[in-house]
Amino acid sequence: MQKYKDGSFKGIGLGYAGEIEALVMVVHGKIHSIEFLSHNETPVISEPAFNLVPVKIIEKNTIMVPNVKGCSMSSQGIKEAVMNALVLSGENSEDLFQEFKAVENLDKIVICKNKFKTRENFDIVIVGGGGAGLSAAISASNLGAKVVLLEKMAAVGGNTLVSMGGINIPGSDAQISKKIEDNPELYYNDALVGGDGENNKELFKILSENALDTYNWLKEDIGVEFKKDELIHFGVHTVPRAAIFKGKYVVELISKLRKKAENLGVEIRTGVEAKEIITKDQEVIGIKALVEGKSVEFFGSRGVIFTTGGFSGNIEMRKKYNPELDERYKTTNQSGITGDGHLMCEKLGVDFIHMSYIQTFPISNPLTGTLSHVGGSRFDGAILVNRSGKRFVEELERRDIVSQAILGQDGGVGYLVWGQEVEAVANRTTDNKAEVNSLIRADLFIEGNIAECSKKMNVNLATLKDTINTYNSYAENGKDQEFNRRGNLIKIKKGPFYIQTAAPAVHHTMGGIKINSENEVLDVKGNIIKGLYAAGEIVGGIHGTNRLGGNAITDILVFGKRVGEKIMK
Repeated sequence: MQKYKDGSFKGIGLGYAGEIEALVMVVHGKIHSIEFLSHNETPVISEPAFNLVPVKIIEKNTIMVPNVKGCSMSSQGIKEAVMNALVLSGENSEDLFQEFKAVENLDKIVICKNKFKTRENFDIVIVGGGGAGLSAAISASNLGAKVVLLEKMAAVGGNTLVSMGGINIPGSDAQISKKIEDNPELYYNDALVGGDGENNKELFKILSENALDTYNWLKEDIGVEFKKDELIHFGVHTVPRAAIFKGKYVVELISKLRKKAENLGVEIRTGVEAKEIITKDQEVIGIKALVEGKSVEFFGSRGVIFTTGGFSGNIEMRKKYNPELDERYKTTNQSGITGDGHLMCEKLGVDFIHMSYIQTFPISNPLTGTLSHVGGSRFDGAILVNRSGKRFVEELERRDIVSQAILGQDGGVGYLVWGQEVEAVANRTTDNKAEVNSLIRADLFIEGNIAECSKKMNVNLATLKDTINTYNSYAENGKDQEFNRRGNLIKIKKGPFYIQTAAPAVHHTMGGIKINSENEVLDVKGNIIKGLYAAGEIVGGIHGTNRLGGNAITDILVFGKRVGEKIMK
């Protein structure tokens, strides 16, 4: 067994959301303890990595331990931090790096806390543990159902956990506080404009009319808290409409939903990969799944609910429906968002709609595809320029339009520019320090005076200065004469200034399976497939050609709660 130099050593690794700093203590030549001094990894999703990887490292006395499935980047960051601590102790960096790289060839650890029988019986089987699945589990359990929720990753949360953290609610507390007039009809009309009128109007009417009730349910029944008096004004929306969850991203929501589901007795099974829909006499009665390589069947006497999300992470499926979105495009999505539910439904003869409508998120990390929370400054008042220093699009336009505009610029990237006036709106850089540090390390972000920033990012200084001066005159007069920017125009005059490089990444799939107003899945002939229900991003048609920002969370919660109620009728 390897012997290391005794002592305490600090090391830093790069995880999913930035730097992970660890203090490693070596006693009698063995790794004795690993303490994490700081990190910005997403809670819930990263928990399995922090709970298991350090234990394995200490147990094996080596960094050559597998990643946890669904937490690969967090797992790697933890091991990199330990590796760099051991390098500081005097260990050979080349040997340790070879061990670190060799881990990529090991099978990932699948977290499965429960012991399974080969056949299990419930009232309802839910496949997919994001916001829609958890909401469905809660509403069905409240009505007396025995529910099992199956999640293939190591933790629940899914893609919900890495969203911008806004949920569109007409009539929210923050809107009332700010005296913003809004209503379901205005919300409905905005969505139809955003989706080019191709939305399933019946379903979006349900969404818009039930958004406020769902918001109150979250607050009163689930205990979810929101930031006071804060809203995000996503593109195309007539008014600021997105209420913001308390804390970081959507951790508040998922943590409270998980806690509520567990308190109600929902059986949450992680590390379970659904593979096949079980039918009998043309009715869906269960799911065949793999658990640690073994086949297990889960039966639901009332039926099965699919809340498996979209297919942004499945490159082959993307290319099948939209050949342009090939390997060149990274994705903002979690690694588990691979269209598993779509593939199972396809074999059953389910009808699909709008599969070619795939959305990119315009402000993402050009190297990793990670959705940028710092880049939320676009909603606060930052401007987008190209390498020539010129604005080229209205910053609050639809995501697809902004994305295409960025791709049309030199290098396929855009540059967000803002100063302290815009920063004061939501404190994007201070609230997302780990992301900022990660972007700085990758030469994608700089803070300083305009000359320093433009030089670092290779943006034309003279033109940039002219662009900012012109924009400030628009802000002074309250009218954007070039692009007719929506919302309040905020000047960019006070430094230090910020410039961030950004590019689009595949973000959301508007297409999916067809359902009716009762959340029942339909076949290619338009008939109801008895026993099969769905909610969330797996459902197609609701958002038309383009989903507006903040609508995904409203969608998954309104229809997640609703499907749990409908299946119990």
